[in-house]
Amino acid sequence: MRLALLQFDTIASSPAVNRATIERLMEGVECDLVVLPEMFPTGYSTDADAIAEPADGATLAWMKRWAAEHDAAMAGTVAVKEGRICYNRFYFVTPAGDCFHYDKRHLFTFAGEEKTFAPGTERIVVEWRGLRFLPLVCYDLRFPVWSYLPGEVDVVLYSAAWPAGRIGAWDALLPARAIENQCWVVGVNRTGCDLHGIHHSGHSAAYDHLGHLVAECGEEPERVVVVEVNAAKIATFRGRFPAWRDADKFEFVETKKQSL
Repeated sequence: MRLALLQFDTIASSPAVNRATIERLMEGVECDLVVLPEMFPTGYSTDADAIAEPADGATLAWMKRWAAEHDAAMAGTVAVKEGRICYNRFYFVTPAGDCFHYDKRHLFTFAGEEKTFAPGTERIVVEWRGLRFLPLVCYDLRFPVWSYLPGEVDVVLYSAAWPAGRIGAWDALLPARAIENQCWVVGVNRTGCDLHGIHHSGHSAAYDHLGHLVAECGEEPERVVVVEVNAAKIATFRGRFPAWRDADKFEFVETKKQSL
């Protein structure tokens, strides 16, 4: 399967402009799935009321239309509102119009995201065209247990708005998650400055099941790279080195602390 990583500068509160940029950058690109940055229609913001749209709003309709026209799935996050509650929602939309979603679990409290968005409560695995995808969002990358499903996923997808000041952590943790899960990891990050003057340097990248860097976008303001993921190669590696069989079965329970 061919995965396209689309890195660009998301313009604040400008969905039409950002959608047009995506369409322009994807012209002539052949792929099965395109992965977009976090909150790609509006740019990352914690002002949920200002940027959130209905869950079945214009962006989702556009994603479905684009996917159908190009016979390729589209994935990325959108700020949405259901009733009075807002979510940072990762959509995975197929050409057939199927829509799967994951709500960001780890909200970025450093920026106050938890004050305006509600956290998700569960992970999802999307099986499509022979691969199993685990969609996650930006800050989730720092939490290895939430990203850990060894033997159960083939590709972990991270849609992100990761700042340049902490890009070293992004570069280190993406391959770590690939090695831990014995699967591919694809992280797509934005470029440019947001409304708060925070710079984003891209570094979108794909790592294979060995943790090897397969492709990267560097710090280019706009770039699309396409990688090909082979499910058979992942399965063969896992069969030869079945570390996933020895994986810990985590349960989300309170840890008791003891002291002498």
